[in-house]
Amino acid sequence: MAALILPTLTAAFSFLLLFTPTTQAQTAPAPGPAGPLNFTGILDKNGQYTTFIRLLIQTQVASQITNQLNSSSEGLTVFAPTDNAFTSLKAGTLNTLTTQQQVALVLYHVLPKYYTITSLLTVSNPVRTQATGQDGGAYGLNFTGSGNQVNVSSGVVETQINNALRQQFPLAVYQVDKVLLPNDLFGAKAPASAPPPAKTPSSGSSNETATKTASSPDNSEAGSIKSNASFMGLVFGMMGLLFIGIFS
Repeated sequence: MAALILPTLTAAFSFLLLFTPTTQAQTAPAPGPAGPLNFTGILDKNGQYTTFIRLLIQTQVASQITNQLNSSSEGLTVFAPTDNAFTSLKAGTLNTLTTQQQVALVLYHVLPKYYTITSLLTVSNPVRTQATGQDGGAYGLNFTGSGNQVNVSSGVVETQINNALRQQFPLAVYQVDKVLLPNDLFGAKAPASAPPPAKTPSSGSSNETATKTASSPDNSEAGSIKSNASFMGLVFGMMGLLFIGIFS
């Protein structure tokens, strides 16, 4: 009897195990390392930044920004002018710039630190940009405003900072509706210095000249008198010789 019960119990136990729910600890996979930020991709995704993207690539500033984002602990802040901002510029503005000046113009729209909208209100003006130091220029920006409204000024133009395309460390990207024209490139040029005034003769020199001029007639007159006296002496001498010859 016992020999029959043991196999029966074993089979029943195995049957129960098949239908007993088992819980297994599910371990979530560790997140992989974040890939490099695609800065131009952010602009392209939001549209209306084709001119700025072209300048970023043409001047190689896009590559510079990507490298800095992967190596800097400070982050970056970029002000992206819209296509309308560029079309509002005076015709030929970009074409008049040298390659180096175009690089400075693009870098002028980049701050070497991550800033939120509110933190821009507490900065010490002027704020240095990535263009600071180019050709010895200051290339600073000034920020004013209150609450969530922040204005940025280059000294040549002023505009409001609008849409935040990205505001997450290490990169903040803000839309601006005007191209930030640096005062170092587009500010009023100092007028050319006037030529030095012609030298005026000193009073001593004038007096000396006047004295010489005034004394000239006297000298001429004295010379004339001396000449006449010599001539008269010659005449009288000849007459004397003539009389001596007659009476001798």
